[in-house]
Amino acid sequence: MSNKLEKLELENRKNDIAWESLFETHHILDEINDEGVYKISAKAINEKREARLMTKFDHSAQLPKIFKQNGLSIQPDSRGTYVIGRFDSYEKLPKEDNYKKASLDIQAFPFPENIQTINPKNIRSEATALLCAYNAGIISDLLEQEVRFTVAGRMSTGKFSYSINSSKQKNSCQINVDNSQCEIDGGFEGDDIFAIVEAKNSSVDNFLIRQLFYPYKLWINKTSKKVIPIFLSYFDNIFSFYIYEFENDENYNSIKLVRQKRYYIGSNDIELQEVIDICETIKIKLENQEIQFPQADIFGRIVDILFQIHSNNIFSSKDIAITYGFHPRQGQYYSSAAMYLGLIERVHINKKWGYSLTKLGAKVVRQNNRERNLIFVQLILENKVFNKALDVYMQQKGKLDRADVIDIMKSSDIKLIKDSEETVSRRANTVRGWINWILRLTQPSQEELPW
Repeated sequence: MSNKLEKLELENRKNDIAWESLFETHHILDEINDEGVYKISAKAINEKREARLMTKFDHSAQLPKIFKQNGLSIQPDSRGTYVIGRFDSYEKLPKEDNYKKASLDIQAFPFPENIQTINPKNIRSEATALLCAYNAGIISDLLEQEVRFTVAGRMSTGKFSYSINSSKQKNSCQINVDNSQCEIDGGFEGDDIFAIVEAKNSSVDNFLIRQLFYPYKLWINKTSKKVIPIFLSYFDNIFSFYIYEFENDENYNSIKLVRQKRYYIGSNDIELQEVIDICETIKIKLENQEIQFPQADIFGRIVDILFQIHSNNIFSSKDIAITYGFHPRQGQYYSSAAMYLGLIERVHINKKWGYSLTKLGAKVVRQNNRERNLIFVQLILENKVFNKALDVYMQQKGKLDRADVIDIMKSSDIKLIKDSEETVSRRANTVRGWINWILRLTQPSQEELPW
């Protein structure tokens, strides 16, 4: 396991232990049950562990165990104090509808040839993702006017109050903020708008509303222009933007998704006919009865996991869960899916079980984008269910229902005997998600579809 991952796992364990000790020492849960909230100082937190490390939870999966067990989260109300309560602090991102043709709409933008200091094919941070999107003209297209990159970094929120909903009951709590700290990944100003962007260089299921709400509260009082909160997820070479608004400036949970749009830098150079040819000519392999049929909808995560394993040498299911901020069981689903394709294998190193790349996986990560994606297409379509699913999609002119996939699965040699109907349905969604990923590779050529 890499030093980075070991450190991250160790940090999580230390946070759990420190918070459990704080809860016991200060009777935090008793006061929350009696009063609704508990206010704690950074000084008190520092007695157990550095507050900076104990209070940053960008996704709900990152919360300490004792918070998860009791439906709690934490909000800063000044530079030195925090409020703990049963707050509805996180916003779920809408699940991509992977199964409709409309979901393939991704706008491609060229990158300026004269820029050499950043590379849109080598994005490893939120800052680089934003800079690439901005310099490619994506941000201006998204906001429908020319904008300038004007603000980034940490700043003081000033003073304001807001209500936040309870995660358990239908009531709310009032929080008074006095010069807390907030951070903006990117602020973009146009003629009559100012957009604040929170960026994540990964695929996530939810995000901390505060990362948009605190900067929003700050800037609506500092500019006469309309302030637009935006969440960006950069993943699998796709920039996914979610444009929000707060319907009530005094209510943290009044966040509402207004629009979402996806972009790609460069051009996809795989033609639809190439995919069709692979589907029709590839030799179908026998189903591997030793590995469960995949249940991992987002194929891009499998791609990313390969590179994570490549750079870290060993990578466990728990590491996968930590990296993407989801339940360990999902980490197992995605590692199993990569094994199903023959890209990774289980290994035992230094008394720990984890995963390493197979010879095929090592070959794949060395390829350029086009060759790598063609190999992925081949690996997917040499499996009977996926091959037949793409064939049905083509025959039905872009229609592939869950029921269609379930019929294909039941007529194939895959192990579904012990699966419940719900599990079978989830595995069908995986098939549809992977087919969608393949077709997205050919997206600029959609006008060539045979219907």
